[in-house]
Amino acid sequence: MDRAFIIQRIDAYERLMRLDKPVGALLLLWPTLWAVWLASSGRPALGICLVFITGTILMRSAGCAINDYADRNFDPHVERTRSRPLAAGEIAPREALAVAAALSLAAFGLVLFLDRMAIVLSFAGLAIAASYPYAKRFFAFPQAYLGVAFGFGIPMAYAAIRGALPIECWLLLAANICYSFAYDTEYAMVDREDDAKLGLRTSALTLGRREVAAVMASYAAMLVILTLVGTRLQLGWPYYAGLAVSGGLMAYHWFLIRGRSREGCFKAFMHNNWIGAAILAGIVLSYAYHAPWP
Repeated sequence: MDRAFIIQRIDAYERLMRLDKPVGALLLLWPTLWAVWLASSGRPALGICLVFITGTILMRSAGCAINDYADRNFDPHVERTRSRPLAAGEIAPREALAVAAALSLAAFGLVLFLDRMAIVLSFAGLAIAASYPYAKRFFAFPQAYLGVAFGFGIPMAYAAIRGALPIECWLLLAANICYSFAYDTEYAMVDREDDAKLGLRTSALTLGRREVAAVMASYAAMLVILTLVGTRLQLGWPYYAGLAVSGGLMAYHWFLIRGRSREGCFKAFMHNNWIGAAILAGIVLSYAYHAPWP
């Protein structure tokens, strides 16, 4: 087999799984690690961290393959996605399904190291992740559905570490839904014109000229919920410093998206990685310094 052909195929699979675009994996990983740290009171076991980090990467890649399969008839008509390997004909639809199945099985193999509750929850998580790509056909706010799909590592982390799903678990999930709604609406603003032509449904289209206000309101709600989490768990001042930094980053997004340009909205979407990282840093440092809020 020709060496150039093999390299081309590996590159196509890499792009199918978005291994060349790590920001999406990080947006999924940060909230999961929030939950891992909070559920373990700042002392997560190395094995648990490895399971959730590796599982997050595997499931994000599987989700990308499923998404491209679901959108294979739409992506060739969208400027941003027409070069994806499935849309460009570099990979056959059955190959994308095979990749998604293999990655999902690998992720499930990791879940087997966790407790029964986490294993049961993993089936619900898989069903939500697999059905998300089709939500934009009928649901006016698929970005909210994404928040549930991208946040399912939160209840799984609590189940694995605590064997229970306390109120802060659901508050974190609610915060992640707000987070995902905000950044995926920014993402949808990039494709607004193409999605309208194809008859797809997104929050950017549903909200019209109110989408910028909705993004900022969603960010604000996220901060309020995370503040409530901090007070319930009596986290230290570094946690609130992390929230303050993330709030400043969110304010910067208003300057990026207010003009509704493709470039500005895409830059804001990519920038969301730093919001999740700032919050995780606040959580980690809060436990590291043992500094309770007065």
